[in-house]
Amino acid sequence: MRLKGFLTLMRPVNCLMMGFAVLIGAYLVDVESIGFSIKLALGFITAFTLAGTAMVVNDYYDREIDAINEPNRPIPSGLVKPREALLFAAFLTFIGLLSAFLTNLNCLLIAISAYFILVAYTTKGKRTGFLGNLMVSTCVAIPFIYGGFITSETLSPITYIFSVLAFLANTGREITKGIVDVEGDARESVKTIAVLYGKNMAAVTASIFYISAILLSLLPPLLGMVSIYFVPPVLIADSGFLASSILLVRKPSRENARRIKNLALLWMIAGLVAFMAGKI
Repeated sequence: MRLKGFLTLMRPVNCLMMGFAVLIGAYLVDVESIGFSIKLALGFITAFTLAGTAMVVNDYYDREIDAINEPNRPIPSGLVKPREALLFAAFLTFIGLLSAFLTNLNCLLIAISAYFILVAYTTKGKRTGFLGNLMVSTCVAIPFIYGGFITSETLSPITYIFSVLAFLANTGREITKGIVDVEGDARESVKTIAVLYGKNMAAVTASIFYISAILLSLLPPLLGMVSIYFVPPVLIADSGFLASSILLVRKPSRENARRIKNLALLWMIAGLVAFMAGKI
């Protein structure tokens, strides 16, 4: 149970997505890079562990809010002590930055930047609401750029497009999460869109970001940047985001927002698959 508590803190699925995003970032710049290499392995480890750090530190600072919104999370439930969570985060940070240092200078600088954004978010940014959402989404988009710098000193236009796509989709998901957490956020003076302007406005704003991601996903095939194999998985992602947007606007309840937030993660995974397939 103790091990499960630490793994739950990390949110392994999120960490795997970040690691996979680094590999895709490398693949977009250099198709041949998909074969195993030490630098790619180090890049995956960096993204995985720093994403884990973000999740653990976030839960540490959110432990009082989670006691209201998510009492079964490892820290408020007592499965993991707050001090143990901090030590675990420090360990993950050390592994992540060491791996970046062993990769190259550009990757180390990006990793350090991502870490400082993480620290800024967890200590101050989260309470700003929307600005905090943007900070989280920046950290989600960075792995694509990080991966590109593993194999090259310059990035292709498609890398930037995919990074922005990830940024937009995740911002929509973060705003949706604000609807789920609105009660605890209000008590802790976290200025999310849902707290300041209500669930309806938050639902509309989240949907705008989801639909913006859909529209941007049309650009790579229109400009001939990707192969036909990009289309099936991106259609799944776009259809999912469109349906989720409609459902969220129609019913911006806490329960429905939680469902949409989880589904958004699936649509983002489908988008990752599309990025990879598009280079075949």
